Amino acid sequence: MPRYLKITLSILLVLLLVFGLAAALLATFNWNHARPWLNRQATEMAGRQVQIRGDLDIDWLRPQAQHDGWRGWVPWPRIIVNDLFIGNPEWRSGERGMARISHASVLLDPIALLGHVVRIRSLEVDTADVYLERGKDGKANWTFKRAEPASEKPSDWKVDIQDLALKNVKAQVVDASSRLDLQLQLASLAQPPDGEQAASPGGSYGIGWKASGTYNGVDVSGEGRTGAILALREDGKPFPVQGKATVGKTSVELEGSVTRPQSLAALDVNMQLSGDSMSDLLELIGVALPVTPPYSTKGHLTARLAGEQDVWRYEDFTGKVGKSDLEGTLTFTRSKPRSLLEGQVRSRLLRFKDLGPLIGADTSEVKSAAAEKAASTQPKDKVLPHNVINTDAWSVMDANVHFTGEKILRDKDLPLDHIDARIMLQDKVLSFTPLSFGVAGGTLSNQISLDGRGKEIKATLKTEARHLKLKQLFPGAESMKASFGELHGNANLAGHGNSIAGMLGSADGDIQALVSRGTISHFLLEAAGLNVANLVLLKLFGDEQVILDCMASDFSIKNGLMTPRVFRLETDDAIVDVSGTINLRDETLDLKISPKNKTVRIFTLRSPLYARGSFKNPDVGVEPGPLAMRAGAAVALGVLASPFAALLPLLNVGNDEATHCTSLSDGKRQTGEGKAKRDETPQERRERQKREERESWPSSQAKP
Repeated sequence: MPRYLKITLSILLVLLLVFGLAAALLATFNWNHARPWLNRQATEMAGRQVQIRGDLDIDWLRPQAQHDGWRGWVPWPRIIVNDLFIGNPEWRSGERGMARISHASVLLDPIALLGHVVRIRSLEVDTADVYLERGKDGKANWTFKRAEPASEKPSDWKVDIQDLALKNVKAQVVDASSRLDLQLQLASLAQPPDGEQAASPGGSYGIGWKASGTYNGVDVSGEGRTGAILALREDGKPFPVQGKATVGKTSVELEGSVTRPQSLAALDVNMQLSGDSMSDLLELIGVALPVTPPYSTKGHLTARLAGEQDVWRYEDFTGKVGKSDLEGTLTFTRSKPRSLLEGQVRSRLLRFKDLGPLIGADTSEVKSAAAEKAASTQPKDKVLPHNVINTDAWSVMDANVHFTGEKILRDKDLPLDHIDARIMLQDKVLSFTPLSFGVAGGTLSNQISLDGRGKEIKATLKTEARHLKLKQLFPGAESMKASFGELHGNANLAGHGNSIAGMLGSADGDIQALVSRGTISHFLLEAAGLNVANLVLLKLFGDEQVILDCMASDFSIKNGLMTPRVFRLETDDAIVDVSGTINLRDETLDLKISPKNKTVRIFTLRSPLYARGSFKNPDVGVEPGPLAMRAGAAVALGVLASPFAALLPLLNVGNDEATHCTSLSDGKRQTGEGKAKRDETPQERRERQKREERESWPSSQAKP
């Protein structure tokens, strides 16, 4: 054998012997001897305590087609760690660490180390207890930072984890700013084939989870799936999420994606929401909403969460509140000094008792609850509500929401046809501009402002009532069914106080009302709650039904004292003039009611009446002195025409030929047909009006 060949073989044998001895040493070496050194290095790099407290071992595996050539023959180490402890940073006191892992194994690619890359082909975690905490100052214990000298360059080394498997992992997540304390159970999911992953609307789900705990002081529970934890490395790529949870009395289901879940930078999910009352959403979203019947909604929720201004947008949602439907888009901007809620909400089929609280209107249930709550604060001798209006919630956020209802299901005694409300809340100033209803065949338009910035609420009210049909205002009254009468009115008021009674007691402004061609009785006034008017009617006309041709009232209000500029009405038989004052501050009245006969052929009315005392216990009686003078119809109508004529252009009631007050004010009753009717006896007039009423009924409802 040639000499060079012997030398070559000797070298190869030595190398094989070295490699064999090295392999034997590595295979039999007790790696627990390396734990102290590894613990010191890991602690220094992590900036917190890291300890391997159990056994440490290394297995050597041959990779499958990971590298070509000689690299494919290099064995890969699989590092097995038992009882790994990772502590908290220095600012987090206490013995509990951030994580304690019973068993973990890491398959490492040694060839990648040549390029300064720690490539972990797979990381398996079995039975772990993890504690994640973020304080009110925003510090999080999962943020690893190692103190480096200013002159030291950033490390060239990178970590690349390619696969992560979790089994029996428990985690507790605590966030002081959101009052979150959540217990999680995590486990890896079996991965579907690539084609199914691509078809999945949420992408690849890698982790299944179950949760329980508290959020904002209410119980939380839920379950769902998220993307693989390794997907969190891809900072700008959406991270898939899917799940359902219960927060207090609210149920949430969602599916979509989150961008940068570590900081929750953005959200894009389809969401379903349901609960017993919208008021329960306060704990979930921090928005104060009124008490409502059970609700459910679904829509598209997006969020941009960056910096000091977070924007949440609930787009094209549909849902129900009670038996009423809802749809629209809402945007909530969390900012300083106040957050802002804005958007548009529509309802095609609306039950007023379902959605009345959302636009500030009282329903029967709300009124009942409010009455019970206010019983202890309401003085026994007062009628106007004295319960205090709480404005604390008005400072939480601003709002600009436009609400419309197309078809309104209502009780018989609440003839509402349409609602249009814009709810504005800005710096504790709550306004409804407008708050409009279709009422009783007419319209009721309101402009309301409540300024809650001072010690007392400053309130302004502007109301216009037009063409309200009397027979629809009182659908339960048989005598009103054939009435053509209408109600028109204006109100302009400004007051201050922390209750309705206080606001009215300090109010300045005026009120006008005009009623034409109706029928009144003491039963109707009693049903409407007009106790004083009911007593006056009984004194004037007894227990009879009274034909009201026209009524005009124009009140000036100064510091809660109502003084009538004009308050006159014409019935079938008489003209009644009202003077005096109504004091809203102390809830008393001092009125003089002066009746005048329209013809000498009817019974003579008594002397003027008085209405005095409190709203709660009024006193109505006959004024002492001479009997009221009888006046002929022509004189009475001439006196009455003036206030009616003055109010008609003020109220802008339109050119309705059926409006009785129009003919009265322009003197039409003085000639022609008006004169003929004026000469009728009361009995003849009643018979004629009954004939007109029968002619006005539809043929299908004609009465004998």
